Parts: sequence; structure tokens; C-alpha cells
Amino acid sequence: MLTLKTPSFKPNNITMKKLIFLLAISFSVSAFSQIVNDSILSKKTDAYRQLSISLPQSYKKDSKKVYPLLLLLDGDYLFDPFQGALSYGNYWDDLPETIIVGLHQNTNSERYDDCTIDDKTGLPEGKGAKFFEFIGGELLPYLQTKYRIAPFKIIAGHDLTAGFINFFLYKDEPLFNAYISLSPELSADMEVNIASRLSAMKQSVFYYLSSADGDIKKMKEPISLLDQNMKTVTNPNVNYRYDEISGASHYSLVLYSVPNALYQIFATYQPISNKEFQDKIVKLPSGYADYLKTKYEVLEKALGMKMAIRYNDFKAIEAAIGKNQAFNDYEQLAQLANKSYPKAMLGEYYLAKYYEKNGDNKRATKSYQNAFMMEPIGDLTKDMMLEKAEELRGQLKK
Repeated sequence: MLTLKTPSFKPNNITMKKLIFLLAISFSVSAFSQIVNDSILSKKTDAYRQLSISLPQSYKKDSKKVYPLLLLLDGDYLFDPFQGALSYGNYWDDLPETIIVGLHQNTNSERYDDCTIDDKTGLPEGKGAKFFEFIGGELLPYLQTKYRIAPFKIIAGHDLTAGFINFFLYKDEPLFNAYISLSPELSADMEVNIASRLSAMKQSVFYYLSSADGDIKKMKEPISLLDQNMKTVTNPNVNYRYDEISGASHYSLVLYSVPNALYQIFATYQPISNKEFQDKIVKLPSGYADYLKTKYEVLEKALGMKMAIRYNDFKAIEAAIGKNQAFNDYEQLAQLANKSYPKAMLGEYYLAKYYEKNGDNKRATKSYQNAFMMEPIGDLTKDMMLEKAEELRGQLKK
């Protein structure tokens, strides 16, 4: 088995600059969350297990909100890169607030004990089997009881632990929805078994795999075989990505892989981008409001997160409706706005536009007046609603 050691690679200047930048992100954004030190007494392993937990900034502000869970094996050194990337991505609303749990495995001997595998069967045995049962039977129930965790759960590991997380895929009902396997040390037949298991998966699952051109040679061939087998998987429930990081080593690939994995898994969370607007939305022949509704339904189904439609996403669909003169869609957009922002003027604003564009200035005036009585949102103000109502009222008098 691989012995984990301090990174010994000698990166070139470009690689060093990228690493410094990524590390700066990791440490500079830690203020955006609350770090909690916790522990759990495991009856399976007969030991206390230390945990580092990152709770989102909003955790104490909203007592009803639940968050995706990211469980990190090798939490001693994977915690900072993941916490930094998630905090930075959430700052720009590209990644959701997430509860991060780093499971400490303080020494190489502890890592090896946790990941003990039978060389013949390729399955956990002895202390490895107990550790496997600890995660599913003790750690997850403990976390779900103590913290507000959404149904969507991610597990990640590096080399030895990256190989170990795959055993959760072998279960009839996997405990995790997404797997981040960073340069995994694969056990016997795992490069075949993973692809076979995912081919038959009946639930949605994300699988991220990475290696590097400077990775450890004995690990690269099995990883390559796994990637080849994964490319034959046609199951629509499987979202798979493989990265071979150029110019990276077995250790530095972690910093490159982390944001790639998170952006793959949380792609449905991201707001409407200019590319999505230009390539998908504007080109639609119809159904612009339906597109927005479906986008957030997919998000809720994929990530188990129910959230209000972003104001900027409403504005993007509004722009598409105007550009394509699909004015009847404003009525459905108004209904969506009233659900997401019942106290704000957005819904009445869209209803007013629906009436106005269909030539019913009397009802449009009334809706603008109604909007004036509600809370402003974004760039919509009371003065704007009043001006629109007066403008249409003046046209009615002519």
C-alpha cells in the first residue's frame, strides 16, 4: 500500500503560482464559516474519532435551513482545500453553503488500519470492516441528529481513502449521492466493479475521478482502466467526470481537482450564466418561464435543496421573454415570483407587464399600483411602479 508522505515534488514557476493562489483562497475565506471541533466515541472501532466541522455562515441565522453534507476522509489535510473552495464559490453564489466534516486520521498507521482490505477479496476486513461500519452506522447517524443535514451527501478521499470510499457504492442503497476520488489506490477488481455498479444504479449519483501526469506510476494504470470502463457506462443516472491534471503530482493534484469536482457536482445549483442565456434560453422557441421552473425543480431533485428562485434568474428570463416577444409568459413568471417572494413587488410587476403588453392598460395600471404597495426588490422601486402607473393612467385619459 501507498505510504503517505510530505509532498516532495518540485513544481515549476507556473505551478507554484497556481498553488499559492489556491492556498490563498483556502485560508483567506475561512472567516465565512464557523469551525467546530467535535468528536464521537465509536463502539465499532473502540476509540474516540476527532472531527473538524465547518458550519455555514447562515447556520445560526436560519434554524430551519438544511445543508448538503461533505464528509472528508483524510480530513487532516483535505479540510482546508475543500473549505476554501466552497466558501469562495458560495461568495459568488456558484456553490451552495455546505456542512463540511473532516474525519481526522492523524497518522499513517491509523489510515492503514481504517482502510484495511483483504488482498484476495478486495473488500474491507478486520479494522477496515469496523471503520466502514463506523461511518455508516455511527458517524452519519450522529451527524444527522446533531446538525441540520439535507438528504444530499458527498464523500471524498485521497489515494488510500479515495479507494476506500468506493465500497459505499457496493451497497444496495449507497449512503452517499456523490463521490470525489482523488488519485485512488484501487483494490482488487475495483476498476471493473465500480463501473459495473454504476451501470446498474437506479438513483442519481455523481462520480468525480482524478489523476495527474506526474502521479505515482503503480496507481495510474488502474485509474486509467477505471476511466475506460466508466466511459462505457450509459446510465443516465450517473454524472461522471475524469480529470488528468497536467503538470501536477500525486499531492498537488488535490488543489486542482477540488474546485473541478465541486463545480461538477453542484452544476445545477449555479445561477443562469451568460453562456446558458445565449446558448440555451434565448434560442428556445417558447416556454421561457417553464425553463426557469424546471431549472429549480431539477436542483431540488438532484441536491435535495428547496430554494427561492434567484432574482437575477428572474431578470434573465424576463430579458428572454422581451427579446422574443413571448409576452404571455409574463403571467406564469408572475406566479413563480409570488411563490418565491410573496411580500415583494416582483409578481405584480410581471403581471402588470403581461397586461400592458397585451393591451389591457387598465389592469396593468392596477397591477403597478398594487406593486407600489409591496416591498421593493433588486432594481424595482416604488418610484418606478408609481411612474409606470401614472404613465398608463395618462394614456387611458386620451
